[in-house]
Amino acid sequence: MYAFVLPGTIFFILYKYIPLLGSVIAFQDYSPFQGFLHSDWIGFAHFRRIFENPEVVQVLINTLTLSLLQIAFAFPVPIVLALLLNEVRSEWFKRVLQSFIYLPHFLSWVVVIGIVTIFLRSDGVVNAFTAQVFGWESVQFLQLPWLFKPLLVLEIIWKESGWGTIVFLAALAGVNPELYEAAIVDGAGRWRRVWHITLPAIRSTIVILLILRLGTVLDNGFEQIFLMLNPYVEEVGNVLDTYVYYKGILQSDFSFATAVGLFKSVVGLVLVVTANRLAKRFGEEGIY
Repeated sequence: MYAFVLPGTIFFILYKYIPLLGSVIAFQDYSPFQGFLHSDWIGFAHFRRIFENPEVVQVLINTLTLSLLQIAFAFPVPIVLALLLNEVRSEWFKRVLQSFIYLPHFLSWVVVIGIVTIFLRSDGVVNAFTAQVFGWESVQFLQLPWLFKPLLVLEIIWKESGWGTIVFLAALAGVNPELYEAAIVDGAGRWRRVWHITLPAIRSTIVILLILRLGTVLDNGFEQIFLMLNPYVEEVGNVLDTYVYYKGILQSDFSFATAVGLFKSVVGLVLVVTANRLAKRFGEEGIY
């Protein structure tokens, strides 16, 4: 058993815990030529910049808005899909459906964004269809600021919702079939059985996943947003992940980028602890 645990332990030590030592540069005016030991110590100056810089405040608002949209619209979709799949009685049809909705998860974001671009660019499939059928003029969908965030959420729903159903289907597999049989005998219809048996059975799973999701509320995913960004939507689409890349890598402001990353981690930790305590107060198990 220890041999099985060892590779995972080594992975977390090398790639999760040891890199935490580099967080010290968030409190320094770090210079690669002077290194960790000789760079000037400036305390919380970089953290004050997070809230004093209007650009950072806008980026933080974009990040929170996108995360809330994902929680409100993308998070419930796997639950609904799992409930619908659970009601399918034909096993072979259920497996075919599961295979189709799992497939997008295995596509990289480069491929997904490429598909979206083919459909929505000025000479893409959608514009060609509307022009030919309705005679409409071409619309620059990818350059519309108001469409950027909804489009990101729709991409996440299409790509990840099917894969997200696995956890909920596993939870539903543990429901005692006798509960459904007793409900049928008592005259409960399908919706009643879903509401009073199925949903309570996966409630704890939903709460745990929601708590974990709150821990990454400031983490929107770099690759998807970076590939979708362009000068027309940068004001509404630039989030903390891409901002750290621009500041830390392109502008070599390593200390400030590290401070932003550390700020994200602290906020995520606070949200997880708070949500876990609230879950326990309402009678759920929580994650610890």
